[in-house]
Amino acid sequence: MVQKPARRAGGADDDSGPRPRGRPRAYDPAAALAAATAAFWRAGYAATSLDALSEATGMNRPSLYGAFGDKRDLYLAALQRYVDEARAAMDAALAAPRPLREGLKRVFDLALKLYYPADESPRGCLLVGTAATEAVQDEGIRDVLGRGLRNFDQAFEQRLKRAVAEGELPADADPAQLARLASAVLHSVALRSRAGDRRSELAATAAAGIALICRAPR
Repeated sequence: MVQKPARRAGGADDDSGPRPRGRPRAYDPAAALAAATAAFWRAGYAATSLDALSEATGMNRPSLYGAFGDKRDLYLAALQRYVDEARAAMDAALAAPRPLREGLKRVFDLALKLYYPADESPRGCLLVGTAATEAVQDEGIRDVLGRGLRNFDQAFEQRLKRAVAEGELPADADPAQLARLASAVLHSVALRSRAGDRRSELAATAAAGIALICRAPR
C-alpha cells in the first residue's frame, strides 16, 4: 500500500502552495487607462466609440465594463488621471530653488510639448479641449473640469505667494489674480494649439504672459 504524502499546512497536497482564487487580470489597469486617455484626447468624448476604446486598450467590452464601468466612468477616470499628472508636473517645474521666471517658462514648455506630440497632430489640452463641451450637459464632467482648473490655479498661486515672500515680486502683488492670469495664458495656448496655431507663435504668447506676470505692475 502506497502511503499518501502528508498534507501541507493550508490543505494543499502538492508543492505549489495555495492557489489564488479566480482568474488573474489579463490587463495592466494603468496601461489600459493611458490608452483610453489617448483615444479620448484624439477624438473627444462623444466621438470616441466603445469599439475604439476596445481597440486602444486591447480589452473587449465586458472587460472594459468590469474594469472601469461604462464609457462615461472611463472618461472621468481619464480626466482625473490627466489632472493629477499635470498638477504633479507643474509642482515639479515650479519647485525651489528654480527662479519664478524659469519655473513659469518650464511649465509652458512642458505644456507645449504635451500639446504638440512629435508623432501626431496638435492635440491641445485634454481637459480644456474635450471636457468643456461636455460640461454643459453633464454635472459630473463639469465638476471634474472645474476642480481641475482650480487645481492648476492653486499650483501657480502657491509659487507666486512664495515669490512675493522672497522678494521676486512686489509685496503688493496679488498672487491669486496673477495665478488666474497664468492659467488664462495656459488655456489660450491649449485652445489655439488644437485650432492649428504654430508652436512658435504660442511659445511667444507664453513668453509675453510670463513677462507680464514677473513684472507684476503695482
